[in-house]
Amino acid sequence: MSIESVEALLEVAYGEALRGLSEGGVPIGAALFDADGTLLGSGHNRRVQSGDPSMHAETDAFRAAGRRRDYRSTTMVTTLSPCWYCSGLVRQFGIGAVIVGEASTFHGGHDWLAEHGVRVTVLEDRRCVDLMTAFIADQPALWFEDIGVADPE
Repeated sequence: MSIESVEALLEVAYGEALRGLSEGGVPIGAALFDADGTLLGSGHNRRVQSGDPSMHAETDAFRAAGRRRDYRSTTMVTTLSPCWYCSGLVRQFGIGAVIVGEASTFHGGHDWLAEHGVRVTVLEDRRCVDLMTAFIADQPALWFEDIGVADPE
């Protein structure tokens, strides 16, 4: 896959992250694509908006994609390294590849996914890094809630 096509896929997830931020939520976006680059579903973290702690960006995109018999040829694109919950979703359903916008503000389970045969690409996209860095500075309590840290030191 060319860098131009990877960037086009990330653009969908990034747009979702901006949408989440504009709704007052955590700015993480994701999208699930078929092998030919067809968008199957996209979504964003809506834990705040829906009051549902399981509504992460990857789960929102996965739900929007709908039911499939096989996910091995799909690619999950996410603006941030997937947490353990979302990494588990990737493993459970056999999603074949994950493209991560950035992993410098949060290093989730993408190494574990790679160790288990998922093709992982980490881009360290400047826009994704800047978006999360600003959000964490502006909303630290919400950020720590989102990543499951009750009492940050």
